Amino acid sequence: MRLYNTLTRKKEDFVPLEENKVKMYVCGPTVYDYIHIGNARPYVIFDTIRRYMEYKGYEVNYVQNFTDVDDKIIKRANEENVSAKDIADRFVKEAIKDAEGLNVEAATKNPRVTEEMPHIIEMIQTLVQKGFAYEVNGTVYFDTKSFKDYGKLSGKNIDDLEAGARIEVDKEKKSPVDFVLWKPFKPGEPKWDSPWGEGRPGWHIECSVMAKIYLGDTIDIHAGGEDLIFPHHENEIAQSEAANGKPFSKYWLHNGFINVDNEKMSKSKGNFFTLREIAKVIPYDVIRFFILNGHYRSPINFSRDLMEAAGNGLDRIKNCVKDLSFITLNGKDGDITQDEKNLIDEAVKFKNKFEESMDDDFNTADAVSSIFDFVKFANKNVTESSTKLFAESILSKIVELCRILGVEPLKENKDSEAEEIEALIAERQEARKNKDWAAADKIRDELAERGIVIEDTSAGVRWSRK
Repeated sequence: MRLYNTLTRKKEDFVPLEENKVKMYVCGPTVYDYIHIGNARPYVIFDTIRRYMEYKGYEVNYVQNFTDVDDKIIKRANEENVSAKDIADRFVKEAIKDAEGLNVEAATKNPRVTEEMPHIIEMIQTLVQKGFAYEVNGTVYFDTKSFKDYGKLSGKNIDDLEAGARIEVDKEKKSPVDFVLWKPFKPGEPKWDSPWGEGRPGWHIECSVMAKIYLGDTIDIHAGGEDLIFPHHENEIAQSEAANGKPFSKYWLHNGFINVDNEKMSKSKGNFFTLREIAKVIPYDVIRFFILNGHYRSPINFSRDLMEAAGNGLDRIKNCVKDLSFITLNGKDGDITQDEKNLIDEAVKFKNKFEESMDDDFNTADAVSSIFDFVKFANKNVTESSTKLFAESILSKIVELCRILGVEPLKENKDSEAEEIEALIAERQEARKNKDWAAADKIRDELAERGIVIEDTSAGVRWSRK
């Protein structure tokens, strides 16, 4: 398995720190509102990477945080005249609902900043004692020049950063590149006691602390969106390695952006959508499948046409699985024939191609293509005259590959229309049983107008959408 390491800017063989175990930390959302479509991408991508590693036999300790103290949370709390905790608690629950909708497996741990405050203060104290941080009037800053490797993840040079910085309003800093570890309390904000007075932590320190608590000083994989490379992840490295005296993360993975109709998503442009808004018109599983149709490091474009294409692609897989399921129930009894055994052996190539794609920096786009090729093979070779066991063998292999990607082709979306269609088909069958051909044909025509194709077979009735 090879993955692209942002730290070294090249693909590397994946070798975990501990045999058959993976320690993985993924930056989670700031919970001041519903998560947006951009947040959905790291949720889906890194969940899929975790699933694939588990498929390959690794035990994955997967930690994804919630940032539950932040300026945006405080602002919304003051606007609604509630506590910051009320806002955070509300949107943690909503984020979990959206993640479940996307079929994201629960993390091993979802730590929250407010629950780790003693450990955060402890790490800041360590940085001060070691000479990597300094306090001025209740604010604690990280001294970037004290950490010689600052900039190694982003490739930025600290002298260039200083030269390019705007005139520094905050005269307290030794350098405009220094960043806040602890800030003093302001009215209307949550606060905690600390050696430097009442206040709250800066943004970057939280992930360094939570990764250390739940995964250790050095972890295998740290992941997040590419917008976090600088300054967030750069600052995490500086804090963690300065405090712990050890490398922070062996591999760094970053997903690309999602653009909306070929433009960067922005509230000012009116193209900003929460995932919940989109899920009202596009099923969660289609959103997940759409995200997987692009390589995780490349930008992808969100548009209605592309989402529709993803939905059609997912329907192709679901229809194939539905047909295979039908044959497993209604096909021929008896042992698998020799010809079918040969076809099963031939089908191994699709699994191999899938694994080759995923082993090459988790190329889900090519992995999806191998599933489409497998579907085409199944549609051609598994027929009503096939044995049940043969259909079952092909079905299980396709479903297995889909589930590695977090796609559940056997699971129907809650669809009141589907229930209505099943009822109409049952009504039509009753009419045919009573030889009321006019009523049966009328129902068939009505379904055809709605894009529903009915197929009468010797084994029963099958239906699908055009």
